[in-house]
Amino acid sequence: MTTTHVMTPKAFTATVSAITSAFGDPTRRAIYLFVREHDEGITASQVAHKFDLHANVARHHLDKLAAGGYLEVTVARQKSASVGRPSKHYRVASKETEFEFPIRTDDLILTLLGKALAALPSNIAHDIAEQVGNEYGQAMATGLTGHDAAVGTRSLRSAIQAVADALTAHGFAAHTEKSDNKLRIVTSHCPFGDVAIEHPVICAVERGMVKGMLGAIYGETDPETIGTIASGDTLCVTAV
Repeated sequence: MTTTHVMTPKAFTATVSAITSAFGDPTRRAIYLFVREHDEGITASQVAHKFDLHANVARHHLDKLAAGGYLEVTVARQKSASVGRPSKHYRVASKETEFEFPIRTDDLILTLLGKALAALPSNIAHDIAEQVGNEYGQAMATGLTGHDAAVGTRSLRSAIQAVADALTAHGFAAHTEKSDNKLRIVTSHCPFGDVAIEHPVICAVERGMVKGMLGAIYGETDPETIGTIASGDTLCVTAV
């Protein structure tokens, strides 16, 4: 008798989360395919130049893929360089790797989330999306402050800069600026991709992340979304 392996809900969630983390962004998928074309390996600077990204953003995408086991990393000094820091080279771990779920599973999950939120009254959907982002932002703040750091020990400007840096590390490509006497976090890249354009309610997750992180490292704030790429703006802008 053949025994059918049934994946537990916990294992299913873990697997989907791993694939979503690694391939949950169109740019990251394109980077993976770009690396796949170069057996000798690719550096972060090459990826940054190819996709017009900041080097830190390119490195973030590559490290996400490496953490998921899809890329392997080697460290070597270029033949023409006798001094300086050795560079990391990223190459596909195995071109024969079989994914337990298709690479685009993350798109299905995000699309399902967007449609589920869209089926709710607008105010409730935005509240849920912001709450999820808030809780995730609070968890992210642990890495910014440490468990024992006191809230309110830094200026608002310093706190917002820390939040922008954390968002960039998560694929948002964010920076800070001041306009109309308000500090703003400006995001030029959204890791939610086309799903956010189809279901703009997902943009509330980013606002929630900002609120959650600021609440943990600075104090209570009321961030306001004043522009989103999903609604046709050039940039996503959150004012505090």
